[in-house]
Amino acid sequence: MREVRERREELVQRVPRLQLLFTALLVVIGSFYWFAQVVRGEYYRELADNNRTRSEAVPAPRGLVLDRDGRLLAENAPSYNLTMDASRSLDPARALAFVAGVLDEPVAALGVLHAERYGQPGDQTVLLAENLTLTEVARLAAFELEFPEFEIEAGHRRLYRHGPQTAHLLGYVGQVSPAELEEREAELSAGNLVGKRGVERAFDRVLRGADGERVRIVDSRGRTRDQFTRESARPGRDLELTLDLALQQEAARYFEGRAGAAVAMDPRNGEILAMVSAPSYDPNLFSRRLDREQWQALLTAPGDPLQNRAVQNAHSPGSVFKIVMAVAGLSENVVSLRDSVHCSGSTRIYDRQTRCWKRGGHGTVDLRRAIKESCDVYFYHLGQKLGIERIAEYSRRFGFGTETGFDIPGERSGLVPDAAWSLRVRKAPWYPGETISVAIGQGPILVTPIQMATMMAVMANRGEAVTPHIVRDSTLSVRRPSRLDPQFLEPVREALWAVVNEYGTGSAARIQGFDIAGKTGTVQVVRQDTWTRSEDLEEQFRDHAWFAAYGPVEDPRLVVVAFVEHGGAGSRAAAPLAKRLYEVYLEHAGAG
Repeated sequence: MREVRERREELVQRVPRLQLLFTALLVVIGSFYWFAQVVRGEYYRELADNNRTRSEAVPAPRGLVLDRDGRLLAENAPSYNLTMDASRSLDPARALAFVAGVLDEPVAALGVLHAERYGQPGDQTVLLAENLTLTEVARLAAFELEFPEFEIEAGHRRLYRHGPQTAHLLGYVGQVSPAELEEREAELSAGNLVGKRGVERAFDRVLRGADGERVRIVDSRGRTRDQFTRESARPGRDLELTLDLALQQEAARYFEGRAGAAVAMDPRNGEILAMVSAPSYDPNLFSRRLDREQWQALLTAPGDPLQNRAVQNAHSPGSVFKIVMAVAGLSENVVSLRDSVHCSGSTRIYDRQTRCWKRGGHGTVDLRRAIKESCDVYFYHLGQKLGIERIAEYSRRFGFGTETGFDIPGERSGLVPDAAWSLRVRKAPWYPGETISVAIGQGPILVTPIQMATMMAVMANRGEAVTPHIVRDSTLSVRRPSRLDPQFLEPVREALWAVVNEYGTGSAARIQGFDIAGKTGTVQVVRQDTWTRSEDLEEQFRDHAWFAAYGPVEDPRLVVVAFVEHGGAGSRAAAPLAKRLYEVYLEHAGAG
């Protein structure tokens, strides 16, 4: 009994200590529970949610692009893309074989594509196919339970309604590059689509809008069970262009099978009504991912179709440059309207015999007739009197040698040569004989078609200049004075009317009842010592053709510039296009 009593007393003494121990354990457990549930509760709830939710960006629809009459040029079409998450696949090889059968693609090609795109840090899914047909979508959806690694994403792709006809103006969109991402890190993220060329690039911030956010609730196998929008996407703003689709399409049709460029502009405000570059490309190709072979094929295609010849290609202006020469000669008082030169078909200047384009010569010509019939000999002598420095000065007053301010990036400034340029660039002095070539628009002087259009606008506006632009913007539609005296433009304007309406070199552009003033130009590609016709040469050696015009003469509303590479004479290759554009303008644009 005593022994039992002693043990009982010993147990009684241990109870408080056990109670203290259990209390301490409960406090510790309670503390951990409180810390997990209260202090770190939000963190663990977020982890739990992330195990069953997927947060995705919802791309904002890009703004629409419309012409001046509200006709759609660029829009967003429904698109279905196929993605694959190999981490959810029990048999990736079998899954790829199934998809290859649905898409009618080689299994090996899909396997290579998957290997290239999968396995990067942070990747969960890879894009296997774009722009699925509804039939393909239905077949894939029917096997959703058997192949949970595949998912069909509904979205939209950029659709350019008129394809190659508007490609160089509108441009296209593509995935943001690392350089663009670094430059615009505050507004872009990896995988975003941005404008790459043309209007799409120049006005990307306007067209892009703001992406939204969607949350998907998935099960243990990653299959979507529910979804909701956390933040709605804000669509981009629509963009109205100054483009006249009828003029654009007519110019594009003319250049089928040809290379060159055309610009149609309203000289009153600088609005571009048409701008075509040929050969062209289909911007809808970029609505899906191009592989290396496809991209390389575009880069190496004959005629460099990705280049916008209207703003990026500069050529010698040929005889259109005689407009600048005539205004400079009158302004500097080195020639008068009464002065004349005899043209026998050639002349000798600086101990060099120089030919006129007309073998038999033009006879005795004054300034008006020299412009009308494009007599080279007259302008050789005028160039000798002016000298290269004054020629360069008036070229710049007309806007040559500098960018026009066109609102699409990539414009070239062309070249106005002078003695300083020759020393700086060629490391050689300027020779007087070179001035004679420049006097008729040959040699190193280079202009783009859009620069030629702004020069003709100055003539149309009797000395006032405009800034060409493709997006309607009242701040850009303002005339500004040039450093040219209108009194010396008027005789040249009258001569340009005669070029078209008095059987001059531009008579192919004549329209009864609608007075057009213009000037033809022909640029030699290879030097000739004989009077061989350009049409008799191989195509790559034929002359380039220019025609620049404005009309109607008394109230000019349309400037047209046409440039046809290796087209031969401007009177035969370029002037007819201008006539067609004026006729379309009269019919569709309400010239009355």
